[in-house]
Amino acid sequence: MKTLIGGAVAAVLGLIGMSVWWKPFLQLLAGAIPVTLLLGGGLALYLGFDELKDTWKKDEPSFDTPVTSDDSEKYKQEIDDLKKEIETLKTEKA
Repeated sequence: MKTLIGGAVAAVLGLIGMSVWWKPFLQLLAGAIPVTLLLGGGLALYLGFDELKDTWKKDEPSFDTPVTSDDSEKYKQEIDDLKKEIETLKTEKA
């Protein structure tokens, strides 16, 4: 409730202030718009360049070594051994 009342008072004071100081408000706005556009444009340039660099990285070939069938068989055997070990541990616990 306090926030609602505070917000209403601030809005009324802001409306009164804008009506009293209309010309200085427009001067401030005229000075703030170019700075905002400059900063926003710089941010957009930075983000666009960063995105462009990411697409360049995707175009480069990757030099990953493929997994051979010998390796996959070794891993399958290791998984089977671990499963057997888990089963023996479960039976020992029970």
